[in-house]
Amino acid sequence: MARLDCFKSYDVRGRLGVDLDAGIARRIGRGFADALRPGLVVTGRDVRESSPALQAALIEGLRAGGADVIDIGLCGTEEVYFATDRFGAGGGIMVTASHNPVDWNGMKLVGPGATPLSAEAGLGAVRAAAEAGDAEPAANRGELRSEDPRAAFVARCLSFVEVGALRPLTILVNSGNGAAGPTFDAVAAALLAAGAPLTFERMWHDADPAFPNGIPNPLLPENQPATAEAVRAAGADFGVAFDGDFDRCFFFDETGVFVPGEYVVGLLAGAFLAKEAGAKIVHDPRVVLNTRAVIAGAGGEAVVSRTGHAHLKAKMREVDAVYGGEMSAHHYFRDFMYCDSGMIPWLLVAEHVSRTGRSLGDLVAGARAAYPSSGEINFRLADAEAARAAFESAYAPSAREVDRLDGLSLTFDGWRANLRASNTEPVLRLNVEAAGDVGLVAAKVAEISALLKDAGGQG
Repeated sequence: MARLDCFKSYDVRGRLGVDLDAGIARRIGRGFADALRPGLVVTGRDVRESSPALQAALIEGLRAGGADVIDIGLCGTEEVYFATDRFGAGGGIMVTASHNPVDWNGMKLVGPGATPLSAEAGLGAVRAAAEAGDAEPAANRGELRSEDPRAAFVARCLSFVEVGALRPLTILVNSGNGAAGPTFDAVAAALLAAGAPLTFERMWHDADPAFPNGIPNPLLPENQPATAEAVRAAGADFGVAFDGDFDRCFFFDETGVFVPGEYVVGLLAGAFLAKEAGAKIVHDPRVVLNTRAVIAGAGGEAVVSRTGHAHLKAKMREVDAVYGGEMSAHHYFRDFMYCDSGMIPWLLVAEHVSRTGRSLGDLVAGARAAYPSSGEINFRLADAEAARAAFESAYAPSAREVDRLDGLSLTFDGWRANLRASNTEPVLRLNVEAAGDVGLVAAKVAEISALLKDAGGQG
């Protein structure tokens, strides 16, 4: 049995030629077919140079295991989710490394109805079958066909907004030379055909496997100035930037200021509750004060979930939440198979700006002032567990609330902190937030950072 270290908690990711190659992709396809017996599988791929060959090998493995395959070609991860549900497939696999380095690739795998797979729910069985390898070809080799569900996908996206409510807006869109461009163009064309008075300014729009402007990861501070400057130069009402497989989108206000994800969660929660009074909203536990205040003020019900798409989606299904959001810019929608989408959020923001007559900056200014937060701070330490224990020992005894749902969340009078180990990297992640006191956030970040580094040592 050959160990496949490209399998992670929720997906497959690895370095090309080291953790992942065509042979491994074929074994993953065969393992998926053998372990899940899906019958029909939808596959798609991102723009990376290695993705077509990996997808071809994946398809070969699926077909050798007897699974029929639909290839939807270059697309976003959410289009695979959508097509898996639309075609009644038993599973879907997107070949993508999203925002990982150029010498990486991976896969995102889902079951029927685009339900998530994880190490505990299906992905472990796929891994075991893939690692076993050497299975005889199935008696009936699977068939392969190509489909283009993009028009139906676009219609689903537009169903989230009332096109007639949109007022004239200029929107700057940075596709980062990833997969977003063609799909965005289809959404934009449908909007304009429906009479939407929107103007789009595009940058780095062409899908380019060379990534001439760097890997698209708008969450990195060093990647944000280019979009910010383009927003200002275009006189745009707001800016949108996508990551490589566009399952996340990031916002810049009319002045080019980046809008942190936690405030977007609050904004979208409020927008949904204006349409569906009393609805449930799921959020992650890292930064919560603004989100909970918005939901309470709008008469909704806040439901907390562990961080990570598999957990958020499961919790949303459990409570039938209309919307779920994470500060990392993953936004989930009940009427989109409880899945995350990068195309739906910017449509909702355009509608909300239009309905309120307020700028995006104005819409989030109050939240940013009322509940300042540090943003997620990563610590690579020699002994992460020692650092975590030191944090707990120093702060938990005086906390008003102690929550261990996901890492350690501690609530005090006037401020709150969450410290958790990453699901995907060997790091500790810290978030600090406060009620109206930016100075307190800065002081607590400095204080906790010094403690963690002293206890854990430098990694």
